[in-house]
Formats: sequence, structure tokens, C-alpha cells
Amino acid sequence: MVPADVLSKVFTALADPTRRDMVARLAVTDATVNQLAEPYQISVQAVYKHLRVLEQAGLVTRLRGPQPRPVHLETGALDLLNDWIERYRRQAEQRYQRLDRVLAEMNEADKHKEHEA
Repeated sequence: MVPADVLSKVFTALADPTRRDMVARLAVTDATVNQLAEPYQISVQAVYKHLRVLEQAGLVTRLRGPQPRPVHLETGALDLLNDWIERYRRQAEQRYQRLDRVLAEMNEADKHKEHEA
């Protein structure tokens, strides 16, 4: 089971559309802070604040080395999120399958009643 505080940090980090866009862009390739800042009309300092939230959630890391240091997407946090979502998706799917069986049985019973009449 995933600790709730980790999930909360990931959900909070992804609640912001700018951070979701950064994650989407980092899924394609690593990028420097300046590269991440390019499409937004926000300061580099604001980008650093977004990155700090993403880092605290375990979604990104800034690789060590000389400046500029690339930002790297960490898929482990996304895997945790996916596992959490998948558990509830499976539960919902099981409920729908049970409902489908009940409806099919009711439909079959109605057909038998029509033949008897």
C-alpha cells in the first residue's frame, strides 16, 4: 500500500497545470531550468518553485554536475500513482461486471416470461 503522504504530495504537485505540463515535457526528454521556463510567461524563480514542489513529490530530480543541470523525470512516483489508481479502477470494473451479470440474468428471465405467455 502506498503511504498517503506520498500520494498527497504527488497529487498536489500534479494539481497545477504548469507542473503537469513540465512533467509531460520531461517525459519526452530531460531539460534545463531555462528550457523548462521557455514556453511560460513566468520568471525562472517561479519555475524553480514549481520544480521544488515536483522534487518534494519525487517526480523529478536535478542531475548533479556543472550548470546548467538537466531536470530528469522520475517515473517511480508516477508508478505509485498508477498503482493506486489501478487498484480503484479494478474495483470499479468488478462492480460493473457484477451489474452486467445481474442485468443479463434479468433480461434472460424476462425472455423466459415472454415465451411462457
